[in-house]
Amino acid sequence: MGDGSASSQPRRLAGARRLPLRTVLLIIVFVPSLTFTPLLASGMFQLSSQWQAEKAQMDLATKTVGAPASDLFFSLDKERLLTAETQADPGGAAPAKLAKQRAVTDQAVTAFRPLTALDTGKGPEGLADAIARTDRSLNLLDEQRRAVDAGWASPQKAFDYYSGVIESDLRVLTVLSHTDEGEVNSSAQTLVDLFWVVNMIGREDAVLARGWKTGRLTRDEYGLVTDAAGTRKHLLRSQVIPSLVGDEKRYETLMTGKAWTAMTALEERLTPSGGNQVTLRGDSNEWRSSVDTLTEQVTQLLRLRLDDVSKVGYDHAGMLFVIFISVTSVGLLALGLVIFTSWRLTSILRRRILHLREDAQELQERLPKVVARLERGEDVDVDAEVHMLKPTPDELGELGQALNLASRSAVFTAVRQAEQHRGFQRMLQRIARRTQILIGLQLKKLDELERKHEDPEVLEGLFDLDHLTARLRRYEENLVILGGGQPQRRWRKPVHLLDVLRAAQGEVQDYRRISIDVEGESWVSERAVGPLVHVLAELMENATTFSKPMTPVEVRAAPVSRGVAVEIEDRGLGMEPEQHAAANALMKSPPQLDVMTHADDVRLGLYVVARLAASLGLQVELRSSAFGGTRVIVLLPEALVVERPRLVPEEAAPAPVPEATRPQPRPQEEPAAPREDGQLPTRSRGRAMAYVTAPTGIPDDALPSSGRRPLPQRVRQASLVTELKVPADRDEQTEQEAWAPREQPSRSSATIGAFQRQSRRRRTGDDAFQPRPDGSPEPGSPTTEDR
Repeated sequence: MGDGSASSQPRRLAGARRLPLRTVLLIIVFVPSLTFTPLLASGMFQLSSQWQAEKAQMDLATKTVGAPASDLFFSLDKERLLTAETQADPGGAAPAKLAKQRAVTDQAVTAFRPLTALDTGKGPEGLADAIARTDRSLNLLDEQRRAVDAGWASPQKAFDYYSGVIESDLRVLTVLSHTDEGEVNSSAQTLVDLFWVVNMIGREDAVLARGWKTGRLTRDEYGLVTDAAGTRKHLLRSQVIPSLVGDEKRYETLMTGKAWTAMTALEERLTPSGGNQVTLRGDSNEWRSSVDTLTEQVTQLLRLRLDDVSKVGYDHAGMLFVIFISVTSVGLLALGLVIFTSWRLTSILRRRILHLREDAQELQERLPKVVARLERGEDVDVDAEVHMLKPTPDELGELGQALNLASRSAVFTAVRQAEQHRGFQRMLQRIARRTQILIGLQLKKLDELERKHEDPEVLEGLFDLDHLTARLRRYEENLVILGGGQPQRRWRKPVHLLDVLRAAQGEVQDYRRISIDVEGESWVSERAVGPLVHVLAELMENATTFSKPMTPVEVRAAPVSRGVAVEIEDRGLGMEPEQHAAANALMKSPPQLDVMTHADDVRLGLYVVARLAASLGLQVELRSSAFGGTRVIVLLPEALVVERPRLVPEEAAPAPVPEATRPQPRPQEEPAAPREDGQLPTRSRGRAMAYVTAPTGIPDDALPSSGRRPLPQRVRQASLVTELKVPADRDEQTEQEAWAPREQPSRSSATIGAFQRQSRRRRTGDDAFQPRPDGSPEPGSPTTEDR
């Protein structure tokens, strides 16, 4: 057998997670979006990075670095040639041309030097090193020029310096040709080869410039010339001409042109002779013309290739930018579409689920209203109270259908249970009413017996039965109240608050322990007397029940600013703070009590008190007592507290009674005759009401004009035979002994019972004795339940 506590808990699916619906829907929306967003962002970042890198590389190659490096290359190449001519013929026109060229070269150097501080992070790898190496070479340019001008530097040394600087600059241009785009790299490599062709032509021209005047070259100089010529031919034949495209193809005849042929013919005339000398045959002017023409053609081809490379590079970068914009736009549009679609679908799903939840909440709000209507005795149509949802062919539709069945079942069950509960209440009230009729008849019979018998022992038993019957009537009223009914006891006139408290005290078993202290003259409205007596009796009985038998229960009443406050304080075990809070909450809002559910509750009286207090507007609050018990405060609102009623006209004085027929009571036992204002005789604490006597032998015609008889008064030993009477000398007691309280609790019970009955009759006036046909008094009908 399984554990009952475990089975009572709601079952939970394995692996199920308690996530709110909003969280689940947000996950549905954001998980695809968050998955798609990094992919889109990665692609966009790569395209953006590639576009920025290629654009930066093209800017470096064509503008930022490429242009200053190209200008420096051509300036140094020209200055190298003029330096060689100046060293070969210092007295010619070369020095003047050299000075002008140096100024042009200085401008190119000035434009190149800022490149050392340039951020080349987006440029090709090695660009910064190449620029730094070229800058270090340019630092020796002024020193080399001074050495040339002073004649300290040899032609070969000057040639090596200029050739080294030019090669460093060509290294910068070569690094610039290494871009991230393959087509640009291929075109840029041809461009670098053209720069090297120009350099080879310049090297060969600078070496030949040394020997035009003497007609001879050294073996080393001849080797430089042949190396340069061979390199130039190889680059043009193998690298440049095969890669020409478009407009560049018109330079395919570069190696077959007149200038190329003239240069080649002059180079072939160089014939080594014996020794270290090589004879230079040919015309220098013809050489100059051929070299200038060929250099110009190569330079034009170089510029044309530079434009092509720039166009290809920028076109590819632009294409990347277009792709980046397109991919970004499409990706963002797709991401927005995914988010919008997911949000739309989840919104529809959430709306439908919220609609189901609203229907469930509506059922939750409608069901108590249906129960309340059933409690009021209204008829409820189950089909009219259930709002059926339109089914849809999906899972939510099935859920709605299940909710429809649950709604109908809940309303049907509520109607059925309410009808059963209402039927049980009616049955309970019917049984209680019948029992009350029997109790009323029993009280009537007790009144007859109390008037018929004068034996003290018999009267004592009758008074005890009267007291128990009054308590039984209150318990029956409890059943009526718990069953949803109202007590039937009614008063037609306001009642003094002290009488109300005494009436409540008379319905408590241990009434002897209750002490009453009332300040002021407060009167209770007639409509609140019965329920207030019931409330106070329940609270007094709780105080006596839940405290030690010998401890007193104090009842105090006094006017306050908002009415009259009645305090009932005991010295019992008290209650816990949680119990106080629960009881006070019950007093503020009494629930609809299910008698069968709370049948084992020992404090059902609190439910009765709460129900009656709510109907009258009383405020009942339980607090801790300073004695360790419980203090209950009952506040009667001003609406239930009335002024003292006007006095009725004085009744006719009774006829005098002959002394012979009236026994002489002792001084402490004077008969308490009716007061002149028509009110009940007052009672002093410690004096038994049995001592209140009434004159005997009063004729019927001596009754007041109103037809009411005066209160009956008993005379001590009047019903005893002469042998049983106490001698007269026994009556000579001191006044202190006569007024001392007697320890007769059972007799006090009978006394209070008699006092309650006579005081009620005196107040109401509608229960006065009715003479029987035989002249004996007849008690009122029990249907006027004014006890």
